[in-house]
Amino acid sequence: MLEDFQYALKGFKHNKIRTFLSLLGVIIGVTSVIIITTIGQSATANIKSSFGSLGLDLIQVSSGFRYRRGGKSITLNEAFKEKVFNNIDNIQEIFLTYNSSGTLSYGDNSSNCSVTAIESGYIEANSLEIETGESISITDDVEGLQKIIIGSEIATILFPEGDAIGKLVTFDMNGVQFGFRVKGILADKDTMLGQSKTTCFVPSGFYKKKINPNPTASQMVIKALSEDYASKIAEDLENYATALTGAEKSLSITSMTTMIEKTEETLGTVALLLSAIAGISLLVGGIGIMNIMIVTVTERKKEIGIRKALGASPRDIKMQFLVESATISVTGGVLGIIFGIIISIIAVLILDWTFALNLGVCFGAFLFSAVVGIFFGYNPASRAAKLDPVEALSAE
Repeated sequence: MLEDFQYALKGFKHNKIRTFLSLLGVIIGVTSVIIITTIGQSATANIKSSFGSLGLDLIQVSSGFRYRRGGKSITLNEAFKEKVFNNIDNIQEIFLTYNSSGTLSYGDNSSNCSVTAIESGYIEANSLEIETGESISITDDVEGLQKIIIGSEIATILFPEGDAIGKLVTFDMNGVQFGFRVKGILADKDTMLGQSKTTCFVPSGFYKKKINPNPTASQMVIKALSEDYASKIAEDLENYATALTGAEKSLSITSMTTMIEKTEETLGTVALLLSAIAGISLLVGGIGIMNIMIVTVTERKKEIGIRKALGASPRDIKMQFLVESATISVTGGVLGIIFGIIISIIAVLILDWTFALNLGVCFGAFLFSAVVGIFFGYNPASRAAKLDPVEALSAE
């Protein structure tokens, strides 16, 4: 086989244009497959990177819609929170939040904002960071202390000269005013909740103590044991809510992990479709290889006759031409992989994405190109093996 391979390489040098045209279809097909899959993988990696800090282990829950008459509604409160925690696996923590809108002011400076009452640990669970000061503590929450955490943009508006920690700000909610002591300022960070620089937090204990002792939460945030469980928790919660109410969509459930999985599925489907189309180029290249090999067999009848006269068996002749056709397709496959990777790197650099190469696809493209060469080279190789030595030697 090694001799056949060396002989094939010599033949390629003598017929460079013909060899190049034979390679072209395979190169285009493999290059296209590599580019499509690599860009798809890179797009997915970029999406994950973009959402990586947005809480892939979090599930947001709010009231949904009832489509069936007589279906029960779900109230987001402490009782429901306990039910969810006890009936759904792989949950680490559950937080209830309560939203209020109004005007936050300090001296002559004021800003319209939404203030969210939260439980202790909520800021950390959402991967938020305190740039200056401290977070809301268990004591703040349990005792309902009037402390507030403000975003950096709100802090700049209210305290243009800085030094906001410890200052007393006033929150006006529909004419009712409450005083809060600034305990911390949030670091700028995009999260699942939105931009932290415009966010304000107060202890939920204050909300229950001064505004509503038995409130209905605006939202429930579930933190999974890890991001691997997030989509399963979202699915289980949806089924649990349906069982409780007798109606679908009784809760609105949002999970970044689920969204990313759906995006991956969509990108994967598109990539598969485009790869199938690109695969047609491989088949066209294979047909080209078969045509070239048929011409080659015709041109080399005399050589085949001499080899048979010297004792070469039909199997030897068949192997010689199969190795030639496989060498063409494998070489095209390797070049296609190289060109595909280079073009993909350039495209990803232009798009400013993370480069993600699927080695399995590269191996598959290489293997498929080899199979194409053997499959389409088999018929010409069989013809060569069946040639009559006398007829072959008399060929011009």
